[in-house]
Amino acid sequence: MSAPVEVLLPGVLADLAGGARRLQVQPAAATLAGLLDALAAEHPVLERRIRDEAGALRRFVNVYVDGEDVRFAGGLATAVPGGAQVQVLPSVAGG
Repeated sequence: MSAPVEVLLPGVLADLAGGARRLQVQPAAATLAGLLDALAAEHPVLERRIRDEAGALRRFVNVYVDGEDVRFAGGLATAVPGGAQVQVLPSVAGG
């Protein structure tokens, strides 16, 4: 079994995870999809803010694996090795 992955959350999303800004998650598989599946089991409301009903990343949520934007690195198939750091940031709208 590989090392857990650290998921970093901003305050607005941390509220959906019991106030935790850092979560240790053991991915179901070594991909972003596997990580989000494991996150859904522990924090379903949080996971629904990250993925839509079809399981795709929501348009206004940015996810980074060790600093790399997953939209340019393979999306849900992006590799998430044990010990990785995954940051989830909702886009800020306004102007």
